Amino acid sequence: MERISWDQYFMAQSHLLALRSTCERLTVGATIVREKRIIAGGYNGSVSGDSHCIDEGCYVIDGHCVRTVHAEANAILQCAKFGVPTEGAEMYVTHFPCLQCCKTIIQSGIKTLYYAADYRNDPYAIELFKQSGVHIKKVELESNAVDINSNEKATYVELLLNKLERVTKDDRQLQEFKNEAQRLFHVNQ
Repeated sequence: MERISWDQYFMAQSHLLALRSTCERLTVGATIVREKRIIAGGYNGSVSGDSHCIDEGCYVIDGHCVRTVHAEANAILQCAKFGVPTEGAEMYVTHFPCLQCCKTIIQSGIKTLYYAADYRNDPYAIELFKQSGVHIKKVELESNAVDINSNEKATYVELLLNKLERVTKDDRQLQEFKNEAQRLFHVNQ
């Protein structure tokens, strides 16, 4: 069995946190890590005790939902609430942070930001990250990083492809199936 990388492990955690989001517009998760240990996590949702967007709809002003506290801010605020320092930490987030979260990340002392998906990447945010020495790296979540049955699925697809190869006359279609299996599962051809 091959272990997933640290980056995939922490990014998978962020994607798992995003499943707790109460935002209807975009689900985001963030994980703060120091010395390969998770110190906090957050997802975008309402202030504790307030109504949630999934229950009452978004509260939009000037194109932004003002009800939502962003995942990055929630994770940093969790550290503040419990007295956990963020200086020199790393953050893994499902989407590139907005400008306000960028500033919050910089001010918190986080030194490396990993993100899985581009999302309205603000040029000024990128400039601020560079000026402040925050390293930015895109780390897309690999599809098999959280699928506990991915090896069994890949083995089964490989078995099906081998059986199909013995009975088919359409080499072009067989190659299409093999290409798709390779893309999805990295199945040997």
